[in-house]
Amino acid sequence: MNLFDSLFYNTFTFYKPKLKQKANSIAILYITILQISLILLLGVFFAGFFRNMNMVTMSSSNAWTLFALTIIFIYFKNWMQYTGKKRMMINAKMNKKKSKSTSYNIYLLWLLPIAVLGLTYVVFQAT
Repeated sequence: MNLFDSLFYNTFTFYKPKLKQKANSIAILYITILQISLILLLGVFFAGFFRNMNMVTMSSSNAWTLFALTIIFIYFKNWMQYTGKKRMMINAKMNKKKSKSTSYNIYLLWLLPIAVLGLTYVVFQAT
């Protein structure tokens, strides 16, 4: 089990008592936004790095097209991964480790993608 599984489970368990039907969708949306923001940060960093090294890799429009396709792929990957047996396995593992598992504050969890997007903006302005 990796970090994204743990973050998914914490988000899922926070919303499960309040929004029974929508908890899984919200948790999938959270993980997708987090992964997309991390990929955007890496893309902006490498675009600035390659520009400073005077390397021509791909045009801006091709990069945004690739990013859009990556968004679609990540969403469907998360949807397939966290709606089936994997979610049941995560629930079983986390229930077994209930005493040792760390629970994150939901506001800090939602602040994490915002912080990554802010860092992306800073890196973009620096390049």
